Amino acid sequence: MFSEDTIAAISTPLGEGGIGIVRLSGDNALSISDGIFRSPGKKSLLDSRNRCIIYGHIIDPATGAQIDEVLVTVMRSPNSYTKEDVAEINCHGGMITLRKILELVIKQGARLAEPGEFTRRAFLNGRIDLSQAEAVLDLIRSRTDEGRRIAVEQLQGSLSEKICSLRDGLTGICAHVETYIDFPEDEIETASKKDLLESMLGIHGELVTLLKTYDEARFFREGLSTAIVGRTNVGKSSLLNALLQKDRAIVTEIPGTTRDVIEEYLNIRGLPLRIMDTAGIRDVKDAAEKEGVKRSLRSIDNADLVIAVFDGSEALREEDFQVIQRVKSKKKVFALNKTDLPSVVDENFFSSFIIHPSSLLINISATRGDGLEELKEAIFNSCLKDWKEGREGIVVANLRHKIAVENALKSLERAINAFDGNLPIEITALELRDSLDKLGGIVGIVTTEEILNKIFSEFCIGK
Repeated sequence: MFSEDTIAAISTPLGEGGIGIVRLSGDNALSISDGIFRSPGKKSLLDSRNRCIIYGHIIDPATGAQIDEVLVTVMRSPNSYTKEDVAEINCHGGMITLRKILELVIKQGARLAEPGEFTRRAFLNGRIDLSQAEAVLDLIRSRTDEGRRIAVEQLQGSLSEKICSLRDGLTGICAHVETYIDFPEDEIETASKKDLLESMLGIHGELVTLLKTYDEARFFREGLSTAIVGRTNVGKSSLLNALLQKDRAIVTEIPGTTRDVIEEYLNIRGLPLRIMDTAGIRDVKDAAEKEGVKRSLRSIDNADLVIAVFDGSEALREEDFQVIQRVKSKKKVFALNKTDLPSVVDENFFSSFIIHPSSLLINISATRGDGLEELKEAIFNSCLKDWKEGREGIVVANLRHKIAVENALKSLERAINAFDGNLPIEITALELRDSLDKLGGIVGIVTTEEILNKIFSEFCIGK
């Protein structure tokens, strides 16, 4: 499915840089580029070899003015990212120059690309499947090496191969089942029924195993949402600064200094931590601080993990116990701060209120840095205790994929129950077909324009 029009976009980030790239894709990508390009040897891009780089200048055809000194990369269909003719104009990285070149190619007949349109064409033209297209975005957005590794594996087709293998198995089962619909006079032999049931259960088990990888893998894709909570002046902002090793949050002795949620990213053993410093939880009348407290409570509800901070140099207050109750049902780590000061809190007394098997108590000093490594280890282990570096095996890190696997699993379970319960064979066949369709949606075998628009709208322009 090759598009008739030619698209163009700036494919490098905004701002100054040594190199900037204007990318074109489509039937006229080379002719449009050639219309504004002049090489010293009068070489034409149209006559150039595939996958070569040609030196020259970009010229404004209307005035003859030289715009920039460039290198143009020529990639002919189908040996390109989009499987269409592609030209990439490598110029100097100033935005004025890039925009001027983009204006010229649009005047020559190109159209400004929509977000993700290059990758969408790669998918529509069969170069990559839908899960691989999504992996391109994950690779661009990866914040740690582990997140990058997961995205690269998916881009290389590891998840696609697994899904296609499961679909092949289901297709074989479905073909056997539908044979008995076509020939109703033939009864299913006991041995054949047992084999078919075992095959369905085998695929069911593989889908369950695949689904179990989501909760951990998504943390590397999206980041572990972590809220630092507690009453005022227990050292939440100091802890955020200490973890980030920079002064991100304002720290004063005045209660209520932090009035909004401050969000930053932190890397812990390859895990991207989306960490939020929140306003101190207390009863307030000031409208701005009251809104800050309200947002703090929302952050607790939405967080994957909560770090509840308490001041070990002061007796616990009513607000501390409110925090304990608020985070009662959350995955959490308790941090007893200010160990650089004389402690007035009996840990045993303190732990009797807040410690249970799913929680940890870490003694820290945000100002001196004591206990921060233990806190990081506790954060990692609380959510990824069994995750191994260099983990082998396919993982599901994308919510769309997770929902598709869940729905495929439900349909397969209904098929198994119908088949094992001797219900009309048509019911089993219908559910197997539905399971096939749900898995097909992951790689784009079965999809809709709405799904494609949603996926590719998240991409940047130029990719």
